[in-house]
Amino acid sequence: MRRTLIAGNWKMNGSFSANHTLLTGIIAGLPANDAVDVLICAPAPYLTQCAEVLGDSRVAWGGQDVSAHTHGAFTGEVSAGMLADCLCKYVIVGHSERRAYHAESSELVAQKVLQALAQNLIPVVCVGETLEQRENGATNIVVAEQLQAVLDVLSADQLINIVLAYEPVWAIGTGKTATPQMAQDVHAFLRSQLAVKNAEAANAVQILYGGSMKPENAKELLAMADIDGGLIGGAALKAMDFLAIISAC
Repeated sequence: MRRTLIAGNWKMNGSFSANHTLLTGIIAGLPANDAVDVLICAPAPYLTQCAEVLGDSRVAWGGQDVSAHTHGAFTGEVSAGMLADCLCKYVIVGHSERRAYHAESSELVAQKVLQALAQNLIPVVCVGETLEQRENGATNIVVAEQLQAVLDVLSADQLINIVLAYEPVWAIGTGKTATPQMAQDVHAFLRSQLAVKNAEAANAVQILYGGSMKPENAKELLAMADIDGGLIGGAALKAMDFLAIISAC
């Protein structure tokens, strides 16, 4: 049985004071049971703060990106080893904004996944299509290509150590929404692609939905067979909204 994972991606938001209020609010409002895994992915300057505030809680923390290099003259980049030094457990890799604004290729994403795994970090590997690609009927082609680049560099045994996140780019901050069944169809397709590599691992890998999950739609989305949680953007910046999504599980 796959556990549900609710991951908050703060993107480029936060301050030390606002973060403290948000994190302590989340900790205070967590359901008594621990049936849901909870993750906060914060900007790199705030990861040590996450470690300090969340260290005694059941909330994990992680980075929003990782370098494809271990060290060296790569100004501004953050290595997997640095994230591990901040006691991160996870790191987001290949987010749609990185692919779009920084021209990250699927092959580069795959190298970042390897760097994360080498430091025992769990990469949250993002895939997703644009509105034009969906309207052209290319959703499965696009997400298959993005995922296959990662599968090509992983051993069958390594597959169990990743998390997937499906991000329909067209449904993020646009007012457009994917129905639960639309999301489920892509999640099921992704799981079938994982199964070609390792059927046992495919059944265990968590696949998150990252298309504007909110308190209003979380329950319906999470009821789908292959949706194992959410990668939450805007709603992760408000403790009550984030907690409402966790409670929807």
